[in-house]
Amino acid sequence: MQDWAEIRHLHFSEGLSARAIALRLGLARDTVSRALRIESPPRYFRPAAGSAFDGVEPGVRGLLAQFPSMPATVLAERVGWTGSASWFRKQVALLRPEYAPKDPADRLSYRAGDQAQCDLWFPPAKVPLGGGQVGSPPVLVVVASFSRFITAQMLPSRTTPDLLAGIWLLLQQRLSAVPRRLVWDNEAGIGRGRLAEGVAGFTGTLATKIVQLKPFDPESKGIVERANGYLETSFLPGRQFGSPADFNRQLVEWLAIANGRPVRALGGRPAELVEVDRTAMLPLPPVAPTLGHRSRVRLSRDYYVRVAGNDYSVDPTMIGRMVEIHAGLDEVVVNAEGRQWARHQRAWANRSTITDPVHVETAARLRTTLSQPRHASGDDLLRDLADYDRAFGVDFAAEVAS
Repeated sequence: MQDWAEIRHLHFSEGLSARAIALRLGLARDTVSRALRIESPPRYFRPAAGSAFDGVEPGVRGLLAQFPSMPATVLAERVGWTGSASWFRKQVALLRPEYAPKDPADRLSYRAGDQAQCDLWFPPAKVPLGGGQVGSPPVLVVVASFSRFITAQMLPSRTTPDLLAGIWLLLQQRLSAVPRRLVWDNEAGIGRGRLAEGVAGFTGTLATKIVQLKPFDPESKGIVERANGYLETSFLPGRQFGSPADFNRQLVEWLAIANGRPVRALGGRPAELVEVDRTAMLPLPPVAPTLGHRSRVRLSRDYYVRVAGNDYSVDPTMIGRMVEIHAGLDEVVVNAEGRQWARHQRAWANRSTITDPVHVETAARLRTTLSQPRHASGDDLLRDLADYDRAFGVDFAAEVAS
């Protein structure tokens, strides 16, 4: 190829003859003449040799036309293939796209303030949860579609109360505004076909809307999917975490840097473009939505209440009475009769028992009081039995005299 280009340059640009070119380049004169006759770059061409697959290809194409997803192993059995299995799979992989259903993906554009894409990312890292347990809790990722501004927070669970509390935390503290639409896939905590309990009330308070995508439609939330991959390849490697709180602290610090990096497709930085997003978004509601796990139970003799698989102690004074439990992302609070009877840090581990020493002391004092015998006081009323005779009009003395 290089000799051909040099020959044409020397002949047409420098005006050298074929003989002079052959002497300068050390080539045969016939080679130079043949190169000058070729108008396009020369290419090496060799007729394709046949293969054993050619004999079964029509049968494979016929089966793929009817059953595009038929596995290669089944195809090999149907057409009677006896050769290399890997070679057969390779040839089938070349033919299969011709018969696959057409599923075009449109180019999407996003308006400022219109939507934020939401998803759960499960980091492949073990985080200490307490009580000797480690795990990989879900990370809620919310990305403003227009500005590509990434927000994220690790949550204790993927239940509806924790998901809604996480969304509110990110909207309130990171975006400081409410997108007009929140795009989700079929996450069970949000709903599958129908919104989960509590989601409609949450979106109504924020005046936003949950858009649930159809299955097998990852392109419609490709922005948050790419953000998940970005977190896994750029944030996670080389890091160690002491607790979920430590994970969230490091994540917030890193996102401040990541959102300041330029995005080539936008021609700007998410940390700057998010101001355009916020201007077009809805303002935060004046009243915060109802969030967290909420329940009302009667406190049993075992003065503990269960929240998300963990047991929390309550002041034993309330045994036998109804108490209201509220568990947020950070705390578990128990109230009753206008007072607070328990406050604990929420546990991330499973099957844990969280006890307040004050509650244990109160229980011991109540047991001591109950075990002491009761003494009658001097003020106890002792009624004379004759009072009952007079009340019923009975006079035993008169009856004996008669």
